Amino acid sequence: MEVCLLAGKIMLQSGAETYRVEDTMERIARAFGVREAHCFVTPTGIIFSIESTEPTKTKLVRITERTTDLHKVALVNGVSRRITNGELDIEKAFRALTEVEESQLTYSTKLQILAAAIASGCFLIMFNGSWVDFLPAFITGGLGFTSVIYFHRMVPIKFISEFIGSIIIGILSYLFIHMGMGVELDKIIIGSVMPLVPGLLLTNAVRDLMAGHLVSGISKGAEALLTAFAIGSGIAVVLSFL
Repeated sequence: MEVCLLAGKIMLQSGAETYRVEDTMERIARAFGVREAHCFVTPTGIIFSIESTEPTKTKLVRITERTTDLHKVALVNGVSRRITNGELDIEKAFRALTEVEESQLTYSTKLQILAAAIASGCFLIMFNGSWVDFLPAFITGGLGFTSVIYFHRMVPIKFISEFIGSIIIGILSYLFIHMGMGVELDKIIIGSVMPLVPGLLLTNAVRDLMAGHLVSGISKGAEALLTAFAIGSGIAVVLSFL
């Protein structure tokens, strides 16, 4: 039970789809000889039950923080395959999963900001923007992403940090145009907000809905729409004062 719950917790916190988490936990349970294992996964919690024991054991794990770390998802999948192939016993499997949980595999904050800045400029070009606007989009996207990280640490509510970040993006974009350093305001704004768009969340919502996990699919879709609303509202506030 502890091995299955730890694997599911790591995957769910790292951005895995709900149906993938349930499938992995059930495969691990079957590999260790447990036939009557059931799990119910939502974006905020995991309920796991083993009926082959007397009395039936059930545990709940609460998920409070979620991020995007697909490398950890791949590592847990690798451990699951090794368990299924009989390469790991319970103790070794738990030790391997604990190492994955404790490892710091995410990129540094500075590198994430640099990547967001480069992506903003590239998205501007992809949307048929001018190369003249590449530098404004680069700077605006990087500073906007930085503000989202900073305000999320101050107030751990995604909507507020993304709303303030989009406001900063809108103001900086207008300032670049006003100073004559940019040409197309809309292209700069669009390119700069793209790193904030919840692409993975939308993808997982659709995949969960297609797999029949309606609760998880709808909740993830609502979270993605709330993020999109925060981004759009912040830009709209700036444009309404221009």
